Amino acid sequence: MQQMKSMPKKQLPPKEERHKLFGSVPPKERTKPIEKNKMADLQNTKRDFLFKLDAVGISNVKYPVIIHSDLAPKEQTSIGTFEFSSSIPTMSKGTNMSRFMELLQEYSSSGMNVSISELKRFTKELSGKLEQKDATIEVTFPWFFERKGPESQSAGMNHADAKLSVTYDSNSGFSIDVSLSAWITTLCPCSKEISEYSAHNQRGNVTLEATLVEDFDEAKIDWKLALLEAAESNASARLHPVLKRTDEKMVTEQAYENPRFVEDMVRLIAADLYEMPFVSKFHVSCRNEESIHMHDAIASITYDKSSE
Repeated sequence: MQQMKSMPKKQLPPKEERHKLFGSVPPKERTKPIEKNKMADLQNTKRDFLFKLDAVGISNVKYPVIIHSDLAPKEQTSIGTFEFSSSIPTMSKGTNMSRFMELLQEYSSSGMNVSISELKRFTKELSGKLEQKDATIEVTFPWFFERKGPESQSAGMNHADAKLSVTYDSNSGFSIDVSLSAWITTLCPCSKEISEYSAHNQRGNVTLEATLVEDFDEAKIDWKLALLEAAESNASARLHPVLKRTDEKMVTEQAYENPRFVEDMVRLIAADLYEMPFVSKFHVSCRNEESIHMHDAIASITYDKSSE
């Protein structure tokens, strides 16, 4: 067996000398206090700071979360992207940023559930820790759900982008906003009407945003599933992760039998949301990636039931 030749070794200076080579300098004499009660607390300065702030806090915080679903998988772990904020009055300079993360870590130590009840409890406790009258938490996360081929029942995983936002106000109580962005298939009615055969289709992205009533019961209704069904049931066809030939035939024919303009999509989804008693106002938007154009087609609707 051939012996490996030893490589010549470079003589390196000690690590401390290497650090000095690249700019490290010895510590300077410390003159400021190291005890917390002696340190300056600029954020808690009380003066007239000209304006009240609607929101101040932190965003783009990623933490593991637990999601419960009426569709399989019934319980799933995901990554939540959080935003926390509260208003501050004119006489307060700032907020205590560390308290947002301290409370999140406390909740996460036993598993952070993305549920309305959990976020209600969180925001009320957060407002107390911040010594402010309100607090808001918003979390966005991918939600996975099993989807089977319509004939073969071959299963796979689809996903939608979900968002849940809860605000607590000591005067007005809680407000709950949810959002779901999902993909669907639409087939062009105009193309079907004017062509001798075939019709072009497109993949559309639908975003549903809704304000829920304060007494919404998540034990009875999975808001994610309700919004997903409103989007998919009004499309030309649903998307499937696995399609065998028999499935593809069914999905293609279904799309041909249910042509939809982008305008049709948002109106039909709005009708479903209007009929949901737990939704007080909503915004629906749809963006279709056109298959025979370079551009996208868009449409949107905003409706507030309380204005009726």
